[in-house]
Amino acid sequence: MGGEIKKELESWFSDAKSIVLAGIGNPIRTDDYVGLKIVEKLKGKLPPTVLLLEAETVPESYMVDIEQFKPTHVLLIDAAFLGLHPGEARLVDAEKIVDFSAISTHLLPLRIFCDYVKQATGAKIALLLVEPKSMEFGEGLSVEVESASEQLTKLLVELLG
Repeated sequence: MGGEIKKELESWFSDAKSIVLAGIGNPIRTDDYVGLKIVEKLKGKLPPTVLLLEAETVPESYMVDIEQFKPTHVLLIDAAFLGLHPGEARLVDAEKIVDFSAISTHLLPLRIFCDYVKQATGAKIALLLVEPKSMEFGEGLSVEVESASEQLTKLLVELLG
């Protein structure tokens, strides 16, 4: 995992007071599980100023939890086809998302969800997106995405722990 993603995350979290990390994805669609896997691995490793949510494909179900936590930052962790190498990650500002419907497996388009969270909380919102190798039905991550999930988990513990 390159130093670029570390610098981007460091900068993005620099003024964070309370953070929501939401893993998004489908546990039975191979690499789409990456966001959930990272959040699972973070359990017990971060301070109480970080709320971990396993949002699966319905992050909107957690709106009340997010609003009550009053986050300054909300990071959604998900798989997305971005045209990168499998396992490569990018930090994307939620406001730069135009149309994720073509690459997302989620019920409510993420842009609408992000806009609602922003309006309800005033939080900074971004997506940590990992390029999948496959999103076919099945369990378990590809080798490339598993490696990325381990590196991103370590990085988030280092930055937020």
